[in-house]
Order: sequence, then structure tokens, then C-alpha cells
Amino acid sequence: MTTAATPATARSAVATRRIRRVTAIVAAIATNAVLWGIASLLGADFVLTDSMGTAVITLPIVAIFTAIFGLLGWGSLALLERFAHARARAIWTWLAVAIAVLSLVPIFLEGATGATRAGLVVIHLAVAAVLVPMFRRTQD
Repeated sequence: MTTAATPATARSAVATRRIRRVTAIVAAIATNAVLWGIASLLGADFVLTDSMGTAVITLPIVAIFTAIFGLLGWGSLALLERFAHARARAIWTWLAVAIAVLSLVPIFLEGATGATRAGLVVIHLAVAAVLVPMFRRTQD
């Protein structure tokens, strides 16, 4: 026998999901901050060059972009949960993995040291490694 969720229970589930997803984004930012620091200590200068000039990937840039992509991931999952219901998490997982893999391509199109490229690859993949399992969790 199934019972309908009370409004308070439904609100509680939504609040729990939000807290978990905010925690996931904060965890991804913290993970990338640590990884950026380790890569810097190991010799990554995080300097990228291309035909448009030179850019330095600083820790604040890493944190901001991690937050932005975490929020985009959360938003896309929320939309899928609203409209694709049963398959939302499966669809979102495929989308997240595809974006994580595609995000690696520009790293190899820029001029950078091997240490910088390795550091950026690890940082990009760390976002997926933290966010995907935490966002997919089904228990509310």
C-alpha cells in the first residue's frame, strides 16, 4: 500500500535534496582548490596561450568556474527531473559525462606545459567525480 506524501514531507525531501546539491558544489570547489594547489606545487604554472593571447588560471578562476558548472549541472538535472521524471538521472548522467569528456578537448588546443595540462585534466574530471554521484543520489 502506498501513501501520498504530506506537503511537509515533500518540502523536507526538496530541502534535503537542495542541501545535498549545495554541499556537492562546495565539495567540488574544495576538491578543485586542493588539486590546483597540489598541481601548482608539482610544477603546473596554469598558463595557457593561444592566438588570442595568454591567460593564467588562478585559484579564484578555478573556484568560480567550478561553481558555475556545478550550478548549471544542478539546473539541468532539476529541469530533467521536472520533465523527464523516471529517466531524469540516467539522461543527466550521460549528459554530464559527455560534457566532462568534451571539456577536456580545449586543454589540448591551448599552448601549455605538460604539468598544466595534467593539472587541468585532473581538475576537470574531479568536478564530474564529485558532482555526478552526489547529484544522482536518489534517497531524499
